[in-house]
Amino acid sequence: MPAEESAFLRACRREPVPHTPVWFMRQAGRSLPEYLRVREGIPMLEACATPDLIVEITLQPVRRYAIDAAIFFSDIVVPLRAVGVDLDIKPGVGPVIADPIREKADISRLRALTPDDVPYVTEAIGNLVGELGDIPLIGFAGAPFTLASYLIEGGPSKNHDRTKVMMYAEPQLWHALMEALTEITIGFLRTQVAAGARAVQLFDSWVGAVAPDDYRRYVMPYSERIFAALADVPRIHFGVGTGELLGLMGEAGADVVGVDWRVPLDQAARRVPSGKALQGNLDPALLLAPWEVVEERARDVLKRGRAAEGHIFNLGHGVLPSTNPDQLARLADFVHAESERLAEG
Repeated sequence: MPAEESAFLRACRREPVPHTPVWFMRQAGRSLPEYLRVREGIPMLEACATPDLIVEITLQPVRRYAIDAAIFFSDIVVPLRAVGVDLDIKPGVGPVIADPIREKADISRLRALTPDDVPYVTEAIGNLVGELGDIPLIGFAGAPFTLASYLIEGGPSKNHDRTKVMMYAEPQLWHALMEALTEITIGFLRTQVAAGARAVQLFDSWVGAVAPDDYRRYVMPYSERIFAALADVPRIHFGVGTGELLGLMGEAGADVVGVDWRVPLDQAARRVPSGKALQGNLDPALLLAPWEVVEERARDVLKRGRAAEGHIFNLGHGVLPSTNPDQLARLADFVHAESERLAEG
């Protein structure tokens, strides 16, 4: 079966599927012992720029789990590093920016990204497409708001205070920054699609900190522009704590709206405009519970997901590092079998 007819891509297009497709955010990473072995002693950003490692890490969960899609192994700050931003990913902390953006002159350091800036992306995806065969590869990028937060705050932030102050008090500066980040994001995603990614996911991890009116004014136009530039592949939009924004995120132009664990999928289906599929949304922490608990809650997610025009089973955020990979393997099998049973019944 060609990748185009895979259950994952069919669900993205809201077409009939033989079973509910499943993949897991952060399926390649810290919960896998083989990942820890190949990453030992190798900094994250170095791993993200090494084609052989990208391919190996992307394929590791495909070998373990009966998942319907692979996601390209990278990090949301990779395109920033590629255009010259001085940053590092500190273990246990996250991305740290050497010179945070505070004024207009700082934004002038940002430039558009071209495929020549990330040759390792093109090489790795080309190799992955050959290895994956009929399993589609998802490309991804961080959304401008989330990237802006790191650049303004200088690193991870609980309240995004500096980010919001710039947005509210210096709107011209804010929009100039968002314009620059939008072009970088479009360049990064287009490079992945040109190399063979069959779908893309835009992660706006921190946009749940923004009220709906502010999202519409300060964030949504840039998401719209990104999705308009990627109209040739299915587009997924995901954020954390975005229950109040789901309708607007659906309006921004994605084909699939990702839902975190806080909003049941049947409620999300009522909040998101028609013509969209949903992705989600088992609480990642549930995977640390006994299987009987996981099974019950996964069944509930599948039942509620039937209210959507299309449903891709996923977690409501990324796999936690302490997750037992056997739980994920069992969950992927359960989703396939149970969704087939529900469809027959």
